Amino acid sequence: MLTHLNEGSENPVRVVLLGGNGFVGKELSLFLEKKNIPYVSLSSADVDLTKESSVDRLVSLLDEKDSIVFLSALTPDKGRGLEAFEKNIAMGINVLKALEIKPVSHLIYFSSDAIYSMNESLVSEETIPNPEDLYGLMHLTRERMMQFSFKNTAVVRPTLVYGLGDTHNSYGPNRFRRMAQEKKEITLFGGGEEKRDHIFVEDLVNLVGDILMHKSVGALNAVTGRSISYFDLAKAVGSLAE
Repeated sequence: MLTHLNEGSENPVRVVLLGGNGFVGKELSLFLEKKNIPYVSLSSADVDLTKESSVDRLVSLLDEKDSIVFLSALTPDKGRGLEAFEKNIAMGINVLKALEIKPVSHLIYFSSDAIYSMNESLVSEETIPNPEDLYGLMHLTRERMMQFSFKNTAVVRPTLVYGLGDTHNSYGPNRFRRMAQEKKEITLFGGGEEKRDHIFVEDLVNLVGDILMHKSVGALNAVTGRSISYFDLAKAVGSLAE
């Protein structure tokens, strides 16, 4: 759960988005613009966090009053093996090395519900993490790295995120929408009986905004609390495309 360090809601002085060119990062940029909150959006083209040279680059860019949102990660569509795991861990190490030299005010680390076992029917923040692949293990490792090394850390663990700006084409609402538009049919794995929770990207970004403005620390599962089968989800998406 989260603890709020700010008694009320207070805009951060400046927000630095690491991985700001991604799906959630772009939506968060729009949110910050609407709230007139100064921000810097950094992509891998600006700072390659997998390289040790990124430490000095980050130090030169950061200010002690900044709030960082750490979104950068090689997602499973970019690789599921040891090479992706190693690069993702290197990102975490380099960010923390920079923060040792130039501490900031607040850090939000974007993790994933992949830290939990898929066999768990219902999870909460108290559920013992039990990742089933290297991607989940990577996020759990980076969570611990951030929490152990930087006091003012909030960990956000979103479930499956959907929205028009998604480029991952992962199995779920975004892919179903594209299938329905392109082929007028949706293909399911098996009978589509598996149930998952899905969160709309704008709801996730609003939640992150609250965490920034309350300077919250701790860990929070970013979910709706309502699961739906992929079969029912496909029917809902298909009806919208008719």
